[in-house]
Amino acid sequence: MNWLELIGWTGSAVLVWSLLQTRILRLRALNLIGCLVLIGYNAAVQVWPMVGLNVVLAAINVWYLRGMLATRHDEATYEVVEVGVDDQFLAHTLRVHEADIARFNPGFTWRTGRERSAFLVMKADEVVGVVLSHAEPGGVAQVDLDYVTRRFRDFTPGEFVYRRSRLFTDRGFRRVVSPPGMVAPYYHRLGFRREGDAYVLDLPAAT
Repeated sequence: MNWLELIGWTGSAVLVWSLLQTRILRLRALNLIGCLVLIGYNAAVQVWPMVGLNVVLAAINVWYLRGMLATRHDEATYEVVEVGVDDQFLAHTLRVHEADIARFNPGFTWRTGRERSAFLVMKADEVVGVVLSHAEPGGVAQVDLDYVTRRFRDFTPGEFVYRRSRLFTDRGFRRVVSPPGMVAPYYHRLGFRREGDAYVLDLPAAT
């Protein structure tokens, strides 16, 4: 096998690997890389139909990646919907994603009751995130779960809950505390400060 064939096989492997990804952003990025490698390989061996095919696929990937990156922090794209803590759709969502939730939020147990809140982060009619919290003394909203579904794991949809501080200040909260021990937290990008093994967000006074 010469070096040119090795490049062709590498591009094909990346393309196949991309299709195995559950994260949509990563899938598109890897697929684009594979297409670019195969464009170079097929141009070198002068297989022009395959060059054309991969050019079209690369353009499609660029189109979708551009849209994803442009709207990842866009409140017009994602909507926060508050639901009851005993809502059956919420219970179904938690049950479907139970194993994945345990990976990133070890020890999580959801309990219904007063002083608890539940928010679903939606993209159109698809659930992309779940944020659950309960009240602690001193005006503290303790987050019990901040979960992102696999397809949107490269995004931070929970930010839309914290960005709308009135969701908490209207309930009299002055601080939001992230779940302790959460795997791969992202709160430092949202204005939270580190405090022990959790992150804290100080809320503005209610108006």
